[in-house]
Amino acid sequence: MSSLSDRPRLAVRLLDERLRDFMPHYSTQGSAGMDLRALLDAPLTLAPGQCELVRTGLAIHIADPGLAGMILPRSGLGHKHGIVLGNLVGLIDSDYQGELMISTWNRGNAPFTIEPLERLAQYVLVPVVHAELEVVDAFDTSHRGADPRGTGQRGTGGFGSSGRH
Repeated sequence: MSSLSDRPRLAVRLLDERLRDFMPHYSTQGSAGMDLRALLDAPLTLAPGQCELVRTGLAIHIADPGLAGMILPRSGLGHKHGIVLGNLVGLIDSDYQGELMISTWNRGNAPFTIEPLERLAQYVLVPVVHAELEVVDAFDTSHRGADPRGTGQRGTGGFGSSGRH
């Protein structure tokens, strides 16, 4: 487990003072994400199929190009109510300095009301690895990437060709 001094420090701008008492934080030692709240002036009801962009009132500057932020749905809202992210995952680059927004989609069958300052999504910090592309005429099939069925050409059958399960 990392100590507090080992953790990256992120610069955070409060774009609305209502958030001062509702700053994202890790709920437990084992939490991977910090909850992001809906910055709303009034409850927002999403009809089935409706998608709205919801403000968080926060701008987080990561600054370290070895890190990125991800906005992910909250499991309970998705499973119980069909409330997920309209873009499935929000990727926040290290140099982004604008307000974090939550694309909120009701994929459920019933209207759902989001209350002001309700926990709506979670923010997870992840490592980033930058790659360099090398153009080749063929792939080396002597590595683990080769098809375990022995054809040496995994992926030549097209998208989803490895089967249903």
